Amino acid sequence: MDYRVGGLGYVGIALIISGVSTFISYYYSDKIVLSISSARVANKAEDKIFRSVAENLSIGSGLPLPKLYVIEDSAPNAFATGRDPDHAVVCVTTGLLAKLNRTELEAVVAHEMAHIKNYDIRLMSIVSVMVGLIALLADWFLRVSFHGRGSDRSEKNQLGAIIMILGLVFALLSPIIASLIKLAISRRREFMADATAVSLTRQPQGLILALQKISNDHEPLEAANKATAHLYFESPFKDKSKSQVSWFSNLFNTHPPVKERIATLQKMA
Repeated sequence: MDYRVGGLGYVGIALIISGVSTFISYYYSDKIVLSISSARVANKAEDKIFRSVAENLSIGSGLPLPKLYVIEDSAPNAFATGRDPDHAVVCVTTGLLAKLNRTELEAVVAHEMAHIKNYDIRLMSIVSVMVGLIALLADWFLRVSFHGRGSDRSEKNQLGAIIMILGLVFALLSPIIASLIKLAISRRREFMADATAVSLTRQPQGLILALQKISNDHEPLEAANKATAHLYFESPFKDKSKSQVSWFSNLFNTHPPVKERIATLQKMA
């Protein structure tokens, strides 16, 4: 196979395909996520409270009213997506609408609109793209190292062997490090969205109660998967061994611990 930088080869084709898919993923990220989640447009009659809460928060925050969607799932959760306030979406589950009172629902929707206001939805799209590119480059580096191994062996070039080892290390570690950076950014933005939501509603207690209700609900969200989990208000995966999760495993959590979020909110109350 041709991995030469100067020629198009497989690497060039891979980069072109990656570039096109990255652009499509960024520009149509909201439609892709909504499609994966089987979300429907919020109904004016059936989802009246949701629409009313979002409209009030839109007026209070000065943000354009986002597109509103609903997932038919009894697990309570929500997320925001899109690329900017003019192309944003807030999506909630029917479980959230059924299990939370209006004050708690307002707090959750305010948190999601805070992600829009703070441009977290755009940041996470860009970070996801960068993580994807790093993984691609790591794969390319590994392939180049293996491709050059044959000629290096014949020439007994020790430098070639060192480059191959570095290529292996880079290929193995860089996607992990990139993912950790992505998760660290995601967790920090959750705290900021909580604070912004409180500034919009002036009711930290509403967000505290919502976090307690949602975290104590043990029903997993069927529509969520590993690709969309980091978008949600609270982790959609209900791990029964959550209390036994090690420090290392915590590094890969998409959300900060609920206790830490509540403790931070209680300081605002």
